[in-house]
Amino acid sequence: MDLLITGATILSMDPARHVLKDAAVAVQGGRIAAIGPATDLPQAAAQVIDARGMVMMPGLIDVHAHAGHGLIKSMGMDRANRWEEICGEVYTTASPPEFWYAEARLAALERLRFGVTCGVSLLGGGDTIMRTDAPDYGEAHCDGVAEVGTRSVVAVGPTRAPHPRSYAGADGVRYPVTFERQLDTCRTLVQRRHGRGRIEIALLYPVLRDEHESGMAPSDYAEATRQAQATRALARDHGLVFTQDGHEKGSIRRAEALGLLDERALLSHAIDLYDDEIEICARTDTKIAHNPSALASVRGRCPAIELIEAGVCVALGSDATAPDRSGDMFRHMQQAMHYHRRHFRDADVLPPGKVLEMATIDAARALGLADRVGSIETGKEADLVLVDMRRPHLYPVNMEPYRMACFANGNDVDTVVIGGEVVLSEGRPTRVDTGRILADAQRGAEAMIERIGAAADLELPKGFWGHARYPAGDT
Repeated sequence: MDLLITGATILSMDPARHVLKDAAVAVQGGRIAAIGPATDLPQAAAQVIDARGMVMMPGLIDVHAHAGHGLIKSMGMDRANRWEEICGEVYTTASPPEFWYAEARLAALERLRFGVTCGVSLLGGGDTIMRTDAPDYGEAHCDGVAEVGTRSVVAVGPTRAPHPRSYAGADGVRYPVTFERQLDTCRTLVQRRHGRGRIEIALLYPVLRDEHESGMAPSDYAEATRQAQATRALARDHGLVFTQDGHEKGSIRRAEALGLLDERALLSHAIDLYDDEIEICARTDTKIAHNPSALASVRGRCPAIELIEAGVCVALGSDATAPDRSGDMFRHMQQAMHYHRRHFRDADVLPPGKVLEMATIDAARALGLADRVGSIETGKEADLVLVDMRRPHLYPVNMEPYRMACFANGNDVDTVVIGGEVVLSEGRPTRVDTGRILADAQRGAEAMIERIGAAADLELPKGFWGHARYPAGDT
């Protein structure tokens, strides 16, 4: 055997949701070879991990986050629309490949440290500004993630019509970018990166909502619908996930009318849906990325409970790090429970076991990966997380599924195994140097701030201290 982990309490997330005490997992060739009492498993292995005092669970999966945001985080977040303005400027004019490489390593390291073994990363944001004017930026992102060793589903796609859009290269010179150029970039990234190592590519096109049909010139809206369908067709041609960021009241109806929905569609946020949109998702087997900590979930409510009860696969996303949330999926599990219980004023809503499913096996289903990851079962790829229970907030050691959903946080993660490889050991990454990644990220952020002249966006806004809410007109 390549790896033997012994003595853990295993939350398998298998179809029977077995919880195994004092159990062991044997790994061979990157896959789970055996599960059970340590005495029943082979005793010899190239590497043995004593996991007594720990909980083993499948690697957590984050179905919605943004590449690039890790170097921006809270900049301008409480100044009206300044956060979005910064994203737009950085992702079109002030982000050379070095920016995407440094940010990718930082974000992947954050995920790794929190036990997130796989995640979706949109190459840009808010809901429309994608860095797909050339393949170099996506390539740099993929290189950074690959170094850290996590799995990533990198979502790439065009910006919303009309085109051309104005971008700038590393030399700062602006040039027009067409839809066709962006779609060619996506094709190139699919050819070069999809299925290589632990990287997969997904495609996206920005959501089309009522405001776009009413606010755009008729010819521009017609072109946007054509572009959405062309992008969706490219995803279908390659069997890729198609994702969209920012669905709300009525936009799922529109997506169905455009033929965008099926079992490989993953729609994010999905707030304030109409009843028939829930039925549409169930009928088309469309998946939902629920981001309970996102600003969208403040503006409106994702009817996750109603979707689940209708038979829709709903998985959890972090929306990290935009602009005030981390990649800690334990945090988002806890947020989800409180979010929906407060809405229904019912503490029986969303049991802890369900949120654990939403961040593991349901998330794997949402990405079409449930035959490979998301649970601890013989034959699946060995994506495993060990959580150290020897912490005051996790003691006494009993009712471990409750402890994981209600009390654990990402900093309790001790060991992470991805594809049978130990990539985090005793809280330290095995492939990369944390200090170097942090230093590179700091330099990248400082260079970005200088490029766009955003030093003032690092200052605390008026009303930050001493107020119950920001004074009107100060944000």
